[in-house]
Amino acid sequence: MIDIKKVSMRYGPVKALVNVSFSVKKGEILGLLGPNGAGKSTLMKVLTTFIYPSGGTAIMGGFDVLHEALKVRELVGYLPEAAPLYMDMRVDDYLNFIGKARGLKGIELKKRIGWVKERCAINSVWKHTCLELSKGFQQRVGLAQALIHNPDILILDEPTSGLDPLQIVEIRKLIKELASEKTIIFSTHILQEVDAIADRIVIINNGTIISSGTREELGQKALRYRTHVLCVQENHETVKQALSGLRNAKDVKCTESSADGFSTFEIQSSFEQNEIWKEISQIIREKGWAVKSLIEKPYSLENTFISLLTENRSQSSQGS
Repeated sequence: MIDIKKVSMRYGPVKALVNVSFSVKKGEILGLLGPNGAGKSTLMKVLTTFIYPSGGTAIMGGFDVLHEALKVRELVGYLPEAAPLYMDMRVDDYLNFIGKARGLKGIELKKRIGWVKERCAINSVWKHTCLELSKGFQQRVGLAQALIHNPDILILDEPTSGLDPLQIVEIRKLIKELASEKTIIFSTHILQEVDAIADRIVIINNGTIISSGTREELGQKALRYRTHVLCVQENHETVKQALSGLRNAKDVKCTESSADGFSTFEIQSSFEQNEIWKEISQIIREKGWAVKSLIEKPYSLENTFISLLTENRSQSSQGS
């Protein structure tokens, strides 16, 4: 549905985007993750034809952003970081105006206004001016205008900005529901947002893509090792000596020894060795240890993100 081909963007001597390329499938939610100033908003503006790139192009639903901008705009709903509201207009008048600007009229316009009114939960401010709204409600009305024409593609720049925790949960739920019929790209610098919503993640820094994939794929690229955690009621020196004999272990370390005799160990192995738990289980049976737990440590998106950014900055400094 979306195919981004070597998009670059310059603002004078500043390179905001450098040969950015990736694709998004129909029905997929892609999270564009990066620190502030990474180039996320610039890419959003290119995809929505708000600005034209210095190089490369993007195909949105089969239409080129450079040569078929009007067709792209018909397909795309866009919520920029700052909600595009006319502050002196009432919410109902504003959405009616946006609907008509999008070519809706009559029963079709009435249905879509009723739909966004309910789904974006803006009934309570329906007759308020946009200026009277809290930041959270302004964001919801901004989302409503992006959805009013029932677009195939939804581009959301920091969609949960300014929302309270309950509103964030509601917007996350709505975005997931919309993905059954739409393709969605949303940008954020908040790890919890991509962790909760995205099917796939693209990490951008200094205008370049440094990694992409599912949460698990990014973890494998960044962290290099899988980690199993064993909690066993046995002397930690005895356990360490036994675990050191594991053929496929890269490292074994004791992380905790409690007064009740339990010791906790972390056993690292390469991602290719996905059955090291069988070796650990065999040792447990042979030694007759009382085991409290044996689990594979889940990937932390925070650790993955930090690792990838650190590696990228290290490579950049070496290159310069």
